[in-house]
Amino acid sequence: MNRLVQTPVLFYLLLILLLAGPLGCRNQKKVESLRVNPLVKVPESDLPEFTDAFFLQDLGRSIDQSLVYFKRVPATRTYAYGRDVYTAAHMILSLETFKNFLETKPSTKNLNRFIRERYTVYKSVGGSKKDVLFTGYFEPTYPGSRTPGPEFPWPVYPMPDDLFQVDLSEFSDAYKGHKRLMARVDPKSRRVRPYYTRKQINRQSDFQQKAPPVVWLANRIDRFFLEIQGSGRVALPHGEIVRLHYAGVNGRKYSAVGRYLIDQNEVPKEKMSMQTIRKWLTAHPERMDEVLFTNESFVFFKEGEGGPFGCINVAVTPVRSIATDTKLFPKGGLAFIQTALPAAVGQPKEAWPRASLFVLNQDTGGAIKGPGRVDLFCGAGDWADYTAGHMVARGQLYFLVLTRQN
Repeated sequence: MNRLVQTPVLFYLLLILLLAGPLGCRNQKKVESLRVNPLVKVPESDLPEFTDAFFLQDLGRSIDQSLVYFKRVPATRTYAYGRDVYTAAHMILSLETFKNFLETKPSTKNLNRFIRERYTVYKSVGGSKKDVLFTGYFEPTYPGSRTPGPEFPWPVYPMPDDLFQVDLSEFSDAYKGHKRLMARVDPKSRRVRPYYTRKQINRQSDFQQKAPPVVWLANRIDRFFLEIQGSGRVALPHGEIVRLHYAGVNGRKYSAVGRYLIDQNEVPKEKMSMQTIRKWLTAHPERMDEVLFTNESFVFFKEGEGGPFGCINVAVTPVRSIATDTKLFPKGGLAFIQTALPAAVGQPKEAWPRASLFVLNQDTGGAIKGPGRVDLFCGAGDWADYTAGHMVARGQLYFLVLTRQN
């Protein structure tokens, strides 16, 4: 949400630019080291066996969504696969070729032969342990109302009127690729300030005047988990379902509540899950502020149809869409993952079978940073809730693209 900034404030914007320069340079080597080779080309002798735990179901639908994205960007836009670069036009050809082959309903043997003959495969270098940590997210449904009341006291806010973005790249090409600053103007000093933290938003009695609530929820914990998932459904009292989509954030640092509970020795690391967090918060209402306010990030929502939508503004597909650090990996690209998934709701994590899947890189997230993190969209319903809530699995991430013809 860009807004006009009045002339008296320009001095402070220039000050932000001056400060951002040295701070950015100080971390430049670290950033560059992540971007050098997040993907490395896999020799044919090291290729995995390409199988799909869900028998390729709905993969074509997810490919279609990425094609929607690629067909609305310039054909010359480029996407990096490690040291190699491909255009949007080539990405379209790559996905269409793969989808057309899927329509022949190939055997596993023929699928592997096809990939080895036609596609170049790249592998993520992973994190510090040389593998990828997989987590999950889903689309929850919570009870709510369009009007506040004793049963529905917790507002879901849209983007507030006093929030604006400072895009440093508009001031100088030297700041291209830098994170946009979410800011406000202090009415008394007329200085540009960082936008309010979660704690400050919750404790402003007049915040609803800046951001009239979209809906009201029955439970504060529901609102917090709605933010974590980034989208959701609200079941109104008379049966209507409202779809909520991500609208923006306050720009403050995201900190994991689960990590705080582990560090405080409240929950053992091996027992951490979304369900465990909910149970702990419900049992300790007097510590709700302490725990939730450790995460200064706050998410705003808007009502909409369809979805949920990923960062490339196409609908994500259950177990066919992943969220990655899109500064490192190609948006919309075809990928292959090896991880662990439950066979049924309630299956202990240590018993989850290994699973391989073809997926599309269609989303990102505040906690999904670096080449060693992937978030799998699990869909909606009980299995999705359980899987997303408990998924912490190690595995591998590959990207596939049609080999260029010389």
